[in-house]
Amino acid sequence: MRPERFSLAGRRALITGASSGIGRAVALGLSEHGATVVLHHFGDAAGAAATAQAIGGDTAVLEADFTDTPAISVFVDNILSNHGPIDILIANAAIERRLAWHDATLAHINAHVSANFSTFLLLAQKLVPPMAERGWGRVVATGSVMSTRPRAETLVYASLKAAQLTAVRALAREVGAQGVTINVVSPGAIETEATARRYEDPPFRRAVTAKIPAGRQGRPDDVVGAFIFLCSDAANYVTGAEIPVDGGWTIGDAPGVLPGDVA
Repeated sequence: MRPERFSLAGRRALITGASSGIGRAVALGLSEHGATVVLHHFGDAAGAAATAQAIGGDTAVLEADFTDTPAISVFVDNILSNHGPIDILIANAAIERRLAWHDATLAHINAHVSANFSTFLLLAQKLVPPMAERGWGRVVATGSVMSTRPRAETLVYASLKAAQLTAVRALAREVGAQGVTINVVSPGAIETEATARRYEDPPFRRAVTAKIPAGRQGRPDDVVGAFIFLCSDAANYVTGAEIPVDGGWTIGDAPGVLPGDVA
């Protein structure tokens, strides 16, 4: 396969939730393959600035609270007016607030709906039609293995990741003939800045890694390759797909692990 098929030179990408973790790693990866990137964050100006500095140039950084639904339209209009057109959308920003399912309040539910589903749909409504008019576009959403392996304390988060996947498949059917592909990358257990303290607990780390066939938790860099592939011309014929990046977790627990041995 020709290496240039993975080049993103001349493409402009918007990455939401790019100040840390998977979003930061993907932003760096897309930039390394030639894309111009626009970074979104909320409440982490230092992290976003560090990502922008690592990329270099005049990398744009914008802040928006995606739990505030009216703010989403303002954010996208700003993008299109000052930083567009957008060829690649990486819909990565999300919230995961763990809570016993019977304690979930309407505010808890609504915040997740806005940040984890409404934002994706509103971004797609604004950005995908211009991609289709130009005859090329990429949308890659960050999913989660929890959409098929849910737990009660992440019921709202997992349900909305499943809803996002349904939306991706519906939209992919609509615009596939116009050169726009829409896909999902679903990470498994990934150690990021947000989860690092949990992984410092040896029993927690053992419980997680014991059930992963690869024998370890993932890192943000482990996820980047799937995003780069889906954003490239090498993936012209891949749309409506979900790619799990989970060390094999979704194919079954690691050999020797019996049901009930680990959480």
